[in-house]
Amino acid sequence: MQELHTLENLGNVHLMGIAGVGVSAVARLMLARGLKVSGTDAKELPVLTDLREAGARICVGYDAKNLGDADTLVISSIIKEGNPEYDEAVARGLRILHRSQGLAATMEGHRVITVAGTHGKTTTTSLIAFMLRDAGLSPTFAVGANIASLGVNAEYGQGGLFVAEADESDASFLNYSPDVAVITNIEADHLDHYGSVEAVHQAFYDFASLLPESGLLICCADDPGSRALAVRMRSERPDLRVQTYGFSEQADLRLANAHPRGQRFACDLHWGSAEAAELELALPGNHNLLNAAAGFAVGLDCGMDPAAAVAGLGAFSGAARRFDFRGESAGVRVYDDYAHHPTEVLAALRAARAVAGEGAVHVLFQPHLFSRTQEFHREFASALSLADSAHVLEIYAARESPIPGVTSELVTSELDTAGGPVSMAEAAVVLAASAKAGDVIMTIGAGDVTEQGSAILAALEERLVR
Repeated sequence: MQELHTLENLGNVHLMGIAGVGVSAVARLMLARGLKVSGTDAKELPVLTDLREAGARICVGYDAKNLGDADTLVISSIIKEGNPEYDEAVARGLRILHRSQGLAATMEGHRVITVAGTHGKTTTTSLIAFMLRDAGLSPTFAVGANIASLGVNAEYGQGGLFVAEADESDASFLNYSPDVAVITNIEADHLDHYGSVEAVHQAFYDFASLLPESGLLICCADDPGSRALAVRMRSERPDLRVQTYGFSEQADLRLANAHPRGQRFACDLHWGSAEAAELELALPGNHNLLNAAAGFAVGLDCGMDPAAAVAGLGAFSGAARRFDFRGESAGVRVYDDYAHHPTEVLAALRAARAVAGEGAVHVLFQPHLFSRTQEFHREFASALSLADSAHVLEIYAARESPIPGVTSELVTSELDTAGGPVSMAEAAVVLAASAKAGDVIMTIGAGDVTEQGSAILAALEERLVR
């Protein structure tokens, strides 16, 4: 059983990397709960202004003296020995918590709804939080992205519900005590942490096992890993309520007749013996219909009227960097997506195909992590080959050191479409030259490829001037 911490025993809390989307969410909620909060980040960012206005003492640049009178240190997985604040906290014997443990402390006294999965958890968490807030249920929520529809990545509500994205990348989702757990899918990823596919599946089983008697497990029936988990938990935990959703005929909540409707996507929902509703979203793609169906199942469990749940989901406009519309120039629409796993890339490009209609789809892809590229380069190439042209940047290293022989050429050598390797300096011009009116350009990846959207739009505009 994970060690539980309560807000009452944390004292004064100092958060390292406080500008990060996950740590800043913890800081916002702790401030809202009345804790004395301080924090440090490496550089000045807009979110720090928000946190100062909320009452936090913020420092820029790591220094041991920044700890002040802290009793507890909250860190993310990237904070290591050698950081002066971390080393000082160890020397002083402070309580040191992972970000997820800090978030778990803020969940105290709530009915906790967690969303986990290899893909789709940010969008699904956001959909649920928005739906519940739209219905006046005033949920507390914490999401791993900045959500335009919600206005913020975390908010303390007055209702008794707490909606949280549960990150599996480092197994920190095992620090939560959920009452409801949504599992969108389970696939091989983060093998640098887990070491094997079997260990990934075991972690999700351990996560589902945290549910209490009469807890609710909601699994996607269309995903083999999630479906297998539902079957196993039904067998081993008859005290749990287990529900499935998907296009599969065997799903408890069934989706059917998915189709585009103008710039929106729609499908029919069927549950129970004769219950039905129509779901229409502002988000493209069957994967988003599935995400919304998971949210609908949560809404029903929270006692929402089906019509209110559908209306709330339909009003959600999207999460940052999830098929994010960046603009249009020369008749070419430019979108950005955070996809960094082959399944996510394939889903994003299928959605782009639906949006493009008769137009072509062009993609600028930036692989994320050397280990992930080494493991999935063939799968990335297969997914990217759905586009009419695919150009690939060098690997975004993030937290990793290079692996000999692992470059983006592993991906481009397997491509079955036009395109190939491209440098960051030339990418915008190359992509703009590839597209014509009616086409769609997508920038895809978890790194700084997102900055190329504005450059591509500028290159398209320059082409118009010529």
